[in-house]
Amino acid sequence: MMLTDKNLAVLSKLEWRYATQKFDTNKKIDSATWDTVEKALILTPSSWGLQTWKFVVVTDAKIKEELVAASYGQKQVKDCSHVVVICRPDKLTAEYINEFVDFTASVHGLSAKEFAREHEMMLRMQKGMNEAQTAEWMSMQCYIALGNLMTAASMLDIDTCPMEGFSKKDYDRILGLDKSGCHSVVVCAMGYRSAEDQKANLPKVRFPKEKVIVRI
Repeated sequence: MMLTDKNLAVLSKLEWRYATQKFDTNKKIDSATWDTVEKALILTPSSWGLQTWKFVVVTDAKIKEELVAASYGQKQVKDCSHVVVICRPDKLTAEYINEFVDFTASVHGLSAKEFAREHEMMLRMQKGMNEAQTAEWMSMQCYIALGNLMTAASMLDIDTCPMEGFSKKDYDRILGLDKSGCHSVVVCAMGYRSAEDQKANLPKVRFPKEKVIVRI
């Protein structure tokens, strides 16, 4: 099967990216490129389109230094250009769903009544989950955003390191999330790889497609 230039370009970018272990501390993401990153984040799809997340962008050197200890000593959060902390809200409320439906109606130039069926289904879902189930569901949405963020970054030649190894309690405290109704879920350090990062040249370790893809 012959791959087109577009096919090859996508695969090349995904082959290029890796979980960067050492960032170049002297290279920063410029503002225009970062604006594109943020727009890509906003365009992330979500269940019902509800967008139950917040994206906390950290560039302050002092705060990034504090995050190292909360990241169990991983220096990527200090050495990178930008740290994105993907967060979920404390809870999913009926008020939030109502606001979302009203906003959707205004964007589409329609009456909220025309979304009555979807609106009722969303409220039924919200009422049918307990606190733990709701937290898990919203956290899963955050991982959709993480995947979209890393893919968009690779298209922009930005290196990333997704991180789950951190103290959520400490991150929430350092960033003031515990006072703003949010909780950290997953972190992504972003910037440009150091020439000293030996992992940059290692071949990817991926199972062959025959092992992981099932066609029915």
